[in-house]
Amino acid sequence: MKKISKNDDMLPEYDFSKGIRGKYAGRYHQETNVVVLDPDVAERFPNSEAVNQALRSLARVLDRKRVRPGVGRRIRSPVPR
Repeated sequence: MKKISKNDDMLPEYDFSKGIRGKYAGRYHQETNVVVLDPDVAERFPNSEAVNQALRSLARVLDRKRVRPGVGRRIRSPVPR
């Protein structure tokens, strides 16, 4: 019988002998989107909600600034010679 160290978190009654390794790994990978921030950027945001809020605000600004085809474009008049 295997000795159990005092620091081992696995108790003897845990039985993974019939477990399937990686069974849910594919589903987890599809449903998560992890982005690693550079340290200087991470200092400005205390948590993921702050990052999401900033990105949503930026997206709204970009949506407003986006030029629709044929709207808001100026036609340059030829420069007189």
